[in-house]
Amino acid sequence: MDESDRPASEEPEGSSTSSQQVRIEHVTARVLPRVSGGAFSTGVIVMGGGTEFALDFLQSVGHPPQVAARVIMPHAALPQFIDALRKNLEMYSQRFGKPPELPRAPAGRTPSVQELYDDLKFPDDLLGGSYANGVVISHTPAEFKFDFVARLFPHPAVTCRVFLAAPQVPRMLESMISAHEQFRQRLQPPRGGAEPPPDPPGPAPPPGGG
Repeated sequence: MDESDRPASEEPEGSSTSSQQVRIEHVTARVLPRVSGGAFSTGVIVMGGGTEFALDFLQSVGHPPQVAARVIMPHAALPQFIDALRKNLEMYSQRFGKPPELPRAPAGRTPSVQELYDDLKFPDDLLGGSYANGVVISHTPAEFKFDFVARLFPHPAVTCRVFLAAPQVPRMLESMISAHEQFRQRLQPPRGGAEPPPDPPGPAPPPGGG
């Protein structure tokens, strides 16, 4: 999609989080009742697949930590999401200052996919995820709201709503950039002309510090 048909977009910073409709380039997206309340997240794991990215939003305020929401996004939509989030962070910083930087996790061996998910509670009803090929971003001084949208006939719909504390958002952006860069590297044929492997090497690690 070109710039005039971008599925990722931003709302004004002061927009209400209680609105039951969002506007995307003059298209109204319905907010499904089951997602209107949203899910609060404290971090995200971004994984690349053969045809899509999976964004697993974590909730680590309890024990064990759990996956609060899963969003499935096609490859073409993620770089547009990255661009929209980067611009929204710039607007946030201009208005409120940069979000506080969270402590970094101690340097060490990156855990495997299995190790990451062994420590997480993953509700069965979230395993399939929610498809989205667009996202509307808004924020307050304290948090960001992400309305993930499926732009499909006959009516676009918000399939998943996630709230993330503002200090977590730069880490989320880093994770998405890292996952997309890994995906791009896999598309580059190695020397000798062999085909790149179709499967991902693993996820971009979740943000540390909460």
